[in-house]
Amino acid sequence: MRIDVWSDVVCPWCYIGKRRLESALAEFEHADDVEVVWHSYELDPAAPSEPVESMAEVLARKYGGGVENAQRMMDQVEAVAAEEGLLYRLAQTQRVNTVDAHRLLHLALHDAGSAVQGRLKEALLAANFIEVRNVADHATLAEIAVGVGLDPERVTQVLSGDEFRDEVYADVAQAGAFGATGVPFFVVESKYGISGAQPVEVFTRALQRAWDESRPALEMVDGAGDQACGPDGCAI
Repeated sequence: MRIDVWSDVVCPWCYIGKRRLESALAEFEHADDVEVVWHSYELDPAAPSEPVESMAEVLARKYGGGVENAQRMMDQVEAVAAEEGLLYRLAQTQRVNTVDAHRLLHLALHDAGSAVQGRLKEALLAANFIEVRNVADHATLAEIAVGVGLDPERVTQVLSGDEFRDEVYADVAQAGAFGATGVPFFVVESKYGISGAQPVEVFTRALQRAWDESRPALEMVDGAGDQACGPDGCAI
């Protein structure tokens, strides 16, 4: 079974949603048969590669009320994140562009598979929200990508060019085609969509429903075991 997830590495709810999905999978008896694939979504394509303002300043400018109001908003999100074991430092995070981070996620999937891509996704989210690193900086991105097992030469090659840029844009377009207006956005087995960092129970129900529908159990119309052959012979 496959779960496709659209998210951005600078989206605080995306990290929370990731943890809740993982909690649901931890309780799902068929978790070993589930593949999670991460897709790109740019919340702020116009953001610069070099940080010029903090997210507190960004939120204050966007919603008004000054930095104090922005801090209250961030405090609320940090409290939710803490419930999932995530110790955010939102006031220190910076507004930066994420297209290169997404290109590396495509590289990871293409060259190493979904498991390594998942490790890179986790490392990028942690770098932004917990370690407060610049996830647009190429040296930082290269260190993180190589750290999860990607080939250093391929990482340098991708970062120095435009490889996988079209795939990033295609992911964003696909999210729009699905009707997603924000992230995180989850698609379970190409059939069930989940918008936002929903409670664990929502993911659990979707997982079980998708599994049951894709692998229906047979209903026996009689209980007899006669008139059949098996390893021990044929019943009469």
